[in-house]
Amino acid sequence: MAGHSAYKNIMHKKGRKDAVRAKVFTKIGREISVAAKLGGPDPDMNPRLRLALKDARAENMPNDNIQRAIKKATSPDTEAFKTVRYEGYAPGGVAVIVEALTDNPNRTAPVVRAAFAKYGGNLGSTGSVSHQFSHVGEITYKLAAGSADAVMEAAIEAGADDAVTDENGHTIVCGFDSLGTVAGALEGKLGDATSVKAVWKPNLSTDVSQEHAESIMKLINILEDDDDVQNVFANFEISEDVLKKLTAA
Repeated sequence: MAGHSAYKNIMHKKGRKDAVRAKVFTKIGREISVAAKLGGPDPDMNPRLRLALKDARAENMPNDNIQRAIKKATSPDTEAFKTVRYEGYAPGGVAVIVEALTDNPNRTAPVVRAAFAKYGGNLGSTGSVSHQFSHVGEITYKLAAGSADAVMEAAIEAGADDAVTDENGHTIVCGFDSLGTVAGALEGKLGDATSVKAVWKPNLSTDVSQEHAESIMKLINILEDDDDVQNVFANFEISEDVLKKLTAA
């Protein structure tokens, strides 16, 4: 995950921030529509929609976009969307999980498989790498939310499992099933989060060379650019030396 975070920072520095932001809104909007379709438009009665709305607000998604996404739940097209998980290996033996929300798996699967093949990876079967990850809730805050001790105390009181603070902000981890409850409790103590997501957290991370890091970043980039792909997770680490070279490239 640390490697993926480093990748995000590099992409933003290279001027992709606006494009990434537009993609994020598209993907969150799709999740809101599907959640509202499956569980109804009332977030108090629909945990999946409640989480999607928290994520939308954390990403500063305009309210008009949110309301359009909820209204889109009445569209017949929304019924066809399915959640599909793809798993495989990137160069350097890095495990990758791809979550998609698609109305046509027969269209999405070949695109994902082709991306892995193009950048030196291999797409495996479902379950082939997920045992190397834990499915958990992740809530992030900016450093301004409070001191490391204050955030840790708030996290413990909210029922979270862990809280880590670094130069990028505060990251709070909790059980997948308790994500909505913990996020709500933290909101009352720390304010609006930067993000509220269910993630696949690596149990162990793999150090990669600059060559492999470049291929992995290209793989993640092409996957995340696909509208069907909601999230990509990988268990790689990038050393400070390699990170400096990638940032300067």
